[in-house]
Amino acid sequence: MKYLKIVSIVVILIAFGCKSKTKEKMDSKMNHEEHQVEKTEDSTKKKPLSPHTATMNMIGVAHIHIDYSSPGVRDRIIFGGLVRYDSIWQSGAHMATWLETNKDLLIDGITLPAGKYGFFTIPSKGDWTVILNKNWEQHGKDEYDQNDDVLRFVVSPELSENIQEHLEYKVIKNTDTSGSITLTWEKVSISFPFEVKH
Repeated sequence: MKYLKIVSIVVILIAFGCKSKTKEKMDSKMNHEEHQVEKTEDSTKKKPLSPHTATMNMIGVAHIHIDYSSPGVRDRIIFGGLVRYDSIWQSGAHMATWLETNKDLLIDGITLPAGKYGFFTIPSKGDWTVILNKNWEQHGKDEYDQNDDVLRFVVSPELSENIQEHLEYKVIKNTDTSGSITLTWEKVSISFPFEVKH
């Protein structure tokens, strides 16, 4: 009888020990799998190809803000390739680029009233056309309508030997009442001056 009791206790202890080891192994395996999943999720996170960005500056009392998505060159021919010559371009990726000013600006001798505008261009091998349009909130140039243009003027692009990988806008302060806006991408840069009206 004693012998049977001892055998039963030994069997129970062995079974408990095996169960405990199996549980440890399973727990360890589960932790390892969760870790793997987290690693996989981290490694699949990619930076956007055309990150959404903005630039702004105070020119005296005027706050000027440009909002755009910034595509990269990525070894492509941009102007005359990805961006066709002599066609309207939203001057960025995804949604149309927009410019906002809280004060009236004088650009190319014409007053741009305070407000928010879609910023479009027509690139070409020669001069570019810059357009400020009432419809600032649209995908690309899908809803572009020339009848909504508030301002159109022509600028001469400058070429560089260096490549600007991502499209970049700048609002540059020249004086308390004047500045300039530049767009640079690939080897091309355009710039135009403006004055703040009081």
